[in-house]
Amino acid sequence: MNLSRSTSLRDNRIELVRASWHELSISVSDVSLSDEGQYTCSLFTMPVKTSKAFLTVLGVPEKPQITGFTSPVMEGERMQLTCKTSGSKPAADIRWFKNDKEVKDVKYLKEEDANRKTFTVSSTLDFLADRSDDGAVVSCRVDHESLNSTPQIAMQVLEIHYTPLVKIISSNSWPEEGQSIILTCESKGKPVPEPVLWTKDGGELPDPERMVVNGRVLSISFLNKTDNGTYRCEAKNPIGRNSTEYVLIVHDVFNTLLPTTVIPSPTTATVTTTVALTTSTTTSATAISTRDPNALAGQTGPDHALIGGIVAVVVFVTLCSIILLGRYLARHKGTYLTNEAKGAEDAPDADTAIINAEGSQVNAEEKKEYFI
Repeated sequence: MNLSRSTSLRDNRIELVRASWHELSISVSDVSLSDEGQYTCSLFTMPVKTSKAFLTVLGVPEKPQITGFTSPVMEGERMQLTCKTSGSKPAADIRWFKNDKEVKDVKYLKEEDANRKTFTVSSTLDFLADRSDDGAVVSCRVDHESLNSTPQIAMQVLEIHYTPLVKIISSNSWPEEGQSIILTCESKGKPVPEPVLWTKDGGELPDPERMVVNGRVLSISFLNKTDNGTYRCEAKNPIGRNSTEYVLIVHDVFNTLLPTTVIPSPTTATVTTTVALTTSTTTSATAISTRDPNALAGQTGPDHALIGGIVAVVVFVTLCSIILLGRYLARHKGTYLTNEAKGAEDAPDADTAIINAEGSQVNAEEKKEYFI
């Protein structure tokens, strides 16, 4: 029995493992691409029997490398990162990730190596640098069947420089006269912004004794209407500067009604009420009223709405009565005058009308009517 390739197996890396009339086994160490090819096993019998097998050698891709990154990168600049690996057979696959999230929009290039057996693969990631990318981890992963499900990975941490982002936070959402307020200027940038600058209405703070700046914090005590205005916080770093504004409106003190205190007495009931008036300074007034001793202890006064309703009803009924009486009297008087002239309206001439009218008067003596 003999085992051979197209050339004789004369290599120290090839070792005979088992030899018998039924089996012949060899092992090849430190396998290289040159070991790929057809192997033939021959059994010298009459006739000679042979069996053939083809050995395929996989090209393991080299560890990938990321190029094209220069630190730091300014916000808004275009970045082109290239991941490259060589020696893969067949060609390896390259995938990009940013913070463990795969990036799909990439360019892929495959080239054959000089030995005409392996491949060099490269992939390019192209994007605009943004402040949200600062500190992000960009990784290039190479997948290949020779890696036994353990991909090779190259990583690059991004460093993006950007102008400050400024925000003002107020400690009091409804500032009133006499109160205090604290304005905090939050600024985030890279490099870290310098100490912030506070201004009011485009100029310096007018009252340094009440308006105290401590780092990024502006404290204003004993607020009054003169503190109304626009407060600006400005931050800058070597990349640029940025600012934001806060409009301060100092409100009047809220109206405050204190509880009513009732002092019981066997003969009198005195109710004392204290009311805080809304002015630029705190003032108060005390109202004292003395009521009927027989009044109930929590009663505050007559129901004016009820009294007004009763008066309105009385006035309405009176007016209706007067109107009805007037109409009655008018109709009664008209009827009397008509009966008095009864019989004269059908007379052919004036004389006959007078006679008829006189006759009516005679008949009327029998039945006299009195009108009062």
